[in-house]
Amino acid sequence: MSDKKHIVCPHCHATNRIPSSRLGDGPKCGKCKQALFTGQPINLETATFAKHILNSDVPVVVDFWAPWCGPCQAMAPAYAQAAGQLEPDYCLAKVDTEAEQSLGAQYNIRSIPTIAIFKNGQEVARQAGAMSATDIVNWVKSQNL
Repeated sequence: MSDKKHIVCPHCHATNRIPSSRLGDGPKCGKCKQALFTGQPINLETATFAKHILNSDVPVVVDFWAPWCGPCQAMAPAYAQAAGQLEPDYCLAKVDTEAEQSLGAQYNIRSIPTIAIFKNGQEVARQAGAMSATDIVNWVKSQNL
């Protein structure tokens, strides 16, 4: 295992190499100088989704949601809270399936909210339905990634 991890910047989407031992030290992007970990989920679109999924050495947890979905809206604060607890071991992201219908179709999202975990470009786990922050954190950690 390499002692450096590739982390995709949530702001400019540049890929950064960060020593594993420094992930918790508030690393900044070498290109745009902004924080690589913000404690908040990042919004991904079709144009940026693959870059984050394929180029990140930390698992990417994606919440597939829609603005008209009541359970999605109810879970949003819990998901944001979970982001603060799971970083820097995981990157949490959100995909608005209403705006990014091709991503919802590509990943066969049938109900929302659906949380999927991607590692090395592949989906490795999926859970449908709204969850509390504690449930999100416990589910993600239970995957042993």
